[in-house]
Amino acid sequence: MANHQSAKKRIRQTEKRRLHNKYYAVTTRNAVRELRSLSDKKEAEEMLPKVSSMLDKLAKRNIIHKNKAANIKSKLTKHIAAM
Repeated sequence: MANHQSAKKRIRQTEKRRLHNKYYAVTTRNAVRELRSLSDKKEAEEMLPKVSSMLDKLAKRNIIHKNKAANIKSKLTKHIAAM
């Protein structure tokens, strides 16, 4: 267990940050899943910029790797183009 005040504070900060990051990661993952399940091309094209923006924000904050965000965006764009 932590003995120093700074170590205790670091534990609190890390837990708070972990929950915050997890919330945004799960929200984005659900948005990607929802976009993939759409069957209407017009609706999917409207949703794509929002999901892309969410992925970019996760990559910017190092919640996911920037290449992973790029790969997901590429696959989503291909999926919508093939509709």
